[in-house]
Amino acid sequence: MAGSTFGTLFKIMTWGESHGEALGVVIDGCPSGLKLDVSDIQAFLDRRKPGQSDISTPRKEDDKAEILSGIFDGRTTGTPISIMVRNTNQRSADYDELANIYRPGHADFTYDLKYLYRDKRGGGRASGRETIGRVAAGAVAVKILNVLGTKISAQAIFDENKLTDAMKKGDSIGSIVECRISGAGIGLGEPVFDKLDAKLTQAIMSIGAVKAVEIGAGCAVSTAYGSENNDEFLSFDDYEETKRTNNSGGILGGLSDGDEIFIRAHFKPTPSISLPQKTVNIEGEPIEVQIKGRHDPVIAPRAAVVVESMAAIVLLDLLLIDRSRRMLDMAGLANVTADGEK
Repeated sequence: MAGSTFGTLFKIMTWGESHGEALGVVIDGCPSGLKLDVSDIQAFLDRRKPGQSDISTPRKEDDKAEILSGIFDGRTTGTPISIMVRNTNQRSADYDELANIYRPGHADFTYDLKYLYRDKRGGGRASGRETIGRVAAGAVAVKILNVLGTKISAQAIFDENKLTDAMKKGDSIGSIVECRISGAGIGLGEPVFDKLDAKLTQAIMSIGAVKAVEIGAGCAVSTAYGSENNDEFLSFDDYEETKRTNNSGGILGGLSDGDEIFIRAHFKPTPSISLPQKTVNIEGEPIEVQIKGRHDPVIAPRAAVVVESMAAIVLLDLLLIDRSRRMLDMAGLANVTADGEK
């Protein structure tokens, strides 16, 4: 199975299944010398772990991070960082009767037909627990970005009353995560295929259950007048600018423009619901299924830190790439002029 690696210079590879022994991530390209402790990573993992409220799955997992490599005397060494989280509360028997059934809204059908063999416990690689590796890597990226003055925050948005009604019926609801980034500076991103908004969208769309991503005014631009959508500049001084509005979401021409970067990720309702649903088995025979097990009735509350993490990974990766944009920037690393003079 390809596709488990993301990034160019700051590169991550997630691994593991929801009901396997463990999950985790390998981070390649983290600069050396960063002060990093397991508590930095645990703080992020605690924000996404299950069983913390009445609106999350009752599955209890400590999600304790273990750093296996890449750290010595409390600092990164520049070598690959391997982080592992063990699964301790699997109930694989909950999925025994689903082994030969294609659950509506899940990856069972496509995984089966593509690979002809899949881990039928939980969602395997398609499970929300895969995001553990993303969040662990995101914690590292966020710590570096904070040192550089870039701040990222994310919040979940959903209808409380609709959720209460859905939970009473054994249903689920859709939700939104809004992510805001400040201090990214001007010019982050690479034109054409590696635009900042393109990379952010790719990263966030790769999170399971995300069905749409908006930057700035998002879909509203398709019904706006140019006079409404254009962000008028008010001032510019020493690489600091102000605009009357921020419909662009802090990105112009695929590059950060110095304003707040605003992202909105739309999550579908959790597909695992206890209401009766029509489907087919692996023989193609029509059947009815009621899904058991422990599942979130809404995704965004635990997914907010995942969106934040993927945004941080993109920003850090592009920031490292950005250091090669001009001879002046490269020469500055060696304390010389762009012409090579001391």
